[in-house]
Amino acid sequence: MEVAPVREIKKELKNLPPEEIQAIVLRLAKYKKENKELLSYLLFDSWNEEEYIRRVREQIDLEFMSLNRNSFYLAKKTIRKVLRTTKKYIRFSGRKETEIELLLYFCKKLKNSKLNYKSSRVVFNLYINQVKRIQKVIAMLHEDLQFDYREELEAL
Repeated sequence: MEVAPVREIKKELKNLPPEEIQAIVLRLAKYKKENKELLSYLLFDSWNEEEYIRRVREQIDLEFMSLNRNSFYLAKKTIRKVLRTTKKYIRFSGRKETEIELLLYFCKKLKNSKLNYKSSRVVFNLYINQVKRIQKVIAMLHEDLQFDYREELEAL
């Protein structure tokens, strides 16, 4: 079975009445947790990005609190999970400022976790890759915002 491209789906959605579109959206939300999370963001959080960032930071804090400092293997798995979750929330937003804010926060939490992340090549590379990603996204922003975010990045 072939999957229709987004362009065709968009055309078809224009022809449907609002009740059918609502039924389709609700059906999508039922089948996958990520679809429901995206829909929740679009309906409830997209209008207040600052609150969204605050709540995601709280989620990151909670996940870093569960970091197992006795076993580096388990700590590494938790760090990857936190990064995966952070990237998911960044994808929902789609805004460059939100991406920078959340990745900076993730890097700060990793650095302040009292975990010797520099001793593990995998975790250190993960950290370095996030810093590179932040630099890449900062380059796409307006000059004033670039200056502010670069100062924060230098603090890392």
